[in-house]
Amino acid sequence: MKNPIIRYLKRLLMILPIVIAVLVVAYLLMHRANPVRKPVGEAVRTLRVIKAPLVELVPSAKGYGVAEPGQIWEAVAEVKGTVLSIHPRLKSGELIDAKSVLILIDPTEYELSVARLEASIEEIRANINKLTADKENTKRLLAIEQRSIALAQKLLDRKRELAKRNAISFDEVDREEKNFLLQKQTVQQLENTLSLIPSQQKALNATLAVRHADLKLAKINLSKTIIMAPFDCRIGAVSIEVGQFLHINQSLFKIHSTAVTNIEARFQIEELRNIIGEQKREKFQSGIDADAIKQLFADVKVLIRLKNGNWSMDWEAKIDRIREVVDAQTREIRVVVAVDHPYEQAVPGEHPVLMPGMFCEVELQAPVRSKSIVLPRSALYENAVFIVDEQNRLKKRQVTVDFVQSEFIVLKSGLAGNEMVVVSDPSPAIIGMKVSSIVDDGLRKHLLDISQATGVNQ
Repeated sequence: MKNPIIRYLKRLLMILPIVIAVLVVAYLLMHRANPVRKPVGEAVRTLRVIKAPLVELVPSAKGYGVAEPGQIWEAVAEVKGTVLSIHPRLKSGELIDAKSVLILIDPTEYELSVARLEASIEEIRANINKLTADKENTKRLLAIEQRSIALAQKLLDRKRELAKRNAISFDEVDREEKNFLLQKQTVQQLENTLSLIPSQQKALNATLAVRHADLKLAKINLSKTIIMAPFDCRIGAVSIEVGQFLHINQSLFKIHSTAVTNIEARFQIEELRNIIGEQKREKFQSGIDADAIKQLFADVKVLIRLKNGNWSMDWEAKIDRIREVVDAQTREIRVVVAVDHPYEQAVPGEHPVLMPGMFCEVELQAPVRSKSIVLPRSALYENAVFIVDEQNRLKKRQVTVDFVQSEFIVLKSGLAGNEMVVVSDPSPAIIGMKVSSIVDDGLRKHLLDISQATGVNQ
């Protein structure tokens, strides 16, 4: 049997920790400190801000389109015949100078036609000359016969007087009268011949005119046996060869002019109105003639840009015309810009040729507008912006927007520049509340880049 004292000690050891814990808790409760009351502070909002950029703004508008040749010429056989020769570089993609002979068609048939008509013309001219000579000869013969008939008339009159006095017989008078009538008939025949000569000359002249027209047509057909390049060009697809027989109106190939490359780009009407300046905007409308377009956009620079990843290439261009209609669905205007002599601008390995089919960006750049204030669109709230003043308090400022471009707005009035403008959502915006500003330098730099501006007082 175990000792009672040992059992008592075991129980005491079990109870002792509990008692100690109770005593410690009681001590802590009796000596705990009262809670400290903190004073109520002012709420502070954290907002992103930028210093309003005052820049040298280049207003611009961007559109897109596909490069096309300024002029396309399709070669069609206007005469039939066998192909005798073709230009050695008459192949797809080759560059050929203007006036180069591209195709020579067998001219024999047309040369014979020209020779035959020239001979016919010479024959008609000879007949006209002969008729003119006959006319002069007939006139001279008529003059002689008229004098002869006058003498015959006098002789007949004398014999009639002699017959009345019975000096001669009436048979002799009759014979003389017969001679007189024969002479008169000769005169009449010569007069008839002269009267017919003008109509004969007219008929010959008409025939001569027809032969001249036929000769001119024959020479034109002969000239069509030689097909020449009408301008400096680049050859398209070719499907003919030497010895091939060509039929009239047979399509041969197409060539593209290398003098001009056109791009038709689409722009919103407001984009074009904004870049030409406030004073010219009322004069701008779709359908205006080319001269008016040149005046309105005379100071607008046009850049054609080809992009491929991080690589890009530019060409200078000019506005050629504005298409006659506005797109009914998108309300866009189609502007045709032209790049002069694109092949001459090419530098092997450095600057490529602006070739047909390239999808390009067309940028219209107006002259620099000094000290313009640009802000991101997110900064505008119903014709007002929020700014943070020098005491880090939120303020609201009414502004007037000049125009909207790309990702930013251009202000006409309301800010002087370099104000700390809120660019994050301030809702709920409490005017006068304390603001902790986070300056977004990256956004400000992006605004400078896309506006193509040089900062002033940065």
